Amino acid sequence: MRRVLRSFVHAWEGLRYVWSTQPNFRVECAVAALALALSLWLGVGTATVLLLILMVLALELVNSAIEALVDLVTGELHPLAKTAKDAAAAAVLLASLIALIIGLWLFAPPLIAKISAYGKIS
Repeated sequence: MRRVLRSFVHAWEGLRYVWSTQPNFRVECAVAALALALSLWLGVGTATVLLLILMVLALELVNSAIEALVDLVTGELHPLAKTAKDAAAAAVLLASLIALIIGLWLFAPPLIAKISAYGKIS
């Protein structure tokens, strides 16, 4: 049980480190909060939105881990180090694009309906 608790402590430390050192992670968390609030307001696919949010944030954590490891191993910018960092960043970008496309697909119809309903009130 102690080992499991220690694992949670280490995971929390990793999350705190990424939060405090990676501005992109904080931006992604802010966008995630907005997307979650929008899904609740529109009443659509909250579970799907949450899953997409967690996918993007998890990949950002992996990206940060890869960047830290590459920085530890290489003192200077080696072409393969750049490739590793770029590929990890590309994974986050791809996941973000997938989340955006699915988000637009989920949010557009009910958002248009709500905007149209507000327009009819006047």
